[in-house]
Amino acid sequence: MSPLANRTIATVGSGVMAEAMIVGLLADHLVDPAQIVASHPRVERRDALARTHGIRTVASNIEAATGADVIILAVKPQMLAKVGREIGPHLGAGQLVLSVLAGPTSAALVSALGHDQVVRSMPNTPARIGAGMTVWYATPSTTPDQRAQAKALLSALGAELEVEDEKWVAMATAVSGTGPAYVFLVMEALIDAAVHLGFPRHIAHDLVIETLEGSTRFAKQSGDHPAVLRNMVTSPGGTSAAAIHELESGRLRTVLSEAVWAAFRRTVELGDQLEAQLGANGAAGKPGN
Repeated sequence: MSPLANRTIATVGSGVMAEAMIVGLLADHLVDPAQIVASHPRVERRDALARTHGIRTVASNIEAATGADVIILAVKPQMLAKVGREIGPHLGAGQLVLSVLAGPTSAALVSALGHDQVVRSMPNTPARIGAGMTVWYATPSTTPDQRAQAKALLSALGAELEVEDEKWVAMATAVSGTGPAYVFLVMEALIDAAVHLGFPRHIAHDLVIETLEGSTRFAKQSGDHPAVLRNMVTSPGGTSAAAIHELESGRLRTVLSEAVWAAFRRTVELGDQLEAQLGANGAAGKPGN
């Protein structure tokens, strides 16, 4: 039986990521539409969600969160304090808050909500099509059942990985969370290079997309180290060897590493700023609630 059987799920901030979770949950038959309620301030968005997915929609965040077993928090990070003040007083023991916000730490979430049964997760953009990678951390106050619920919810977005040390979520933000941006930039550069060679842009696009997708699938299925796979296509004095020499001369590895570290530092910085704003460093939440 699904950990979400007979559970009610509320989405507070029902944007693209929340809708992706709704789609995944319904497609995997983890819940029925009647188990989901979504809040959103715009009536046209509420109508679209209700019409498309058959779920209940409301204008009030409080109405959505009150009594729900799991609350998916998917507002903009800068709205955390406001939404926390709004729904926090209506949260009680046994309710799980699952955040998909980039930046806020569990301490910031607990402080904003006054509620300590919280999961902090970091999904990425491919989660919108059920092909994401999500790393998540559950506070010590969460129960085994709640962690099973979080796992089931996040599985609806693709692959998921629970970590015991929250700093790994910040690290994952810089790798898998921001990772699609690195891939899209490389994709864009390769397409432009192919156009420069003389390909029409639509052909260049297809060549690059299919090459990247095929290479990723091959790497996943083979299980070999990327260096082994690269050596398979790098003949001495060949075209790949010439290309890789140029990439190494341009410090590709170093630049990528520096990019990941920059993203990590910014993630930590944003988290610290939110904690300071919310007074999270000295907050204890509502123990047992």
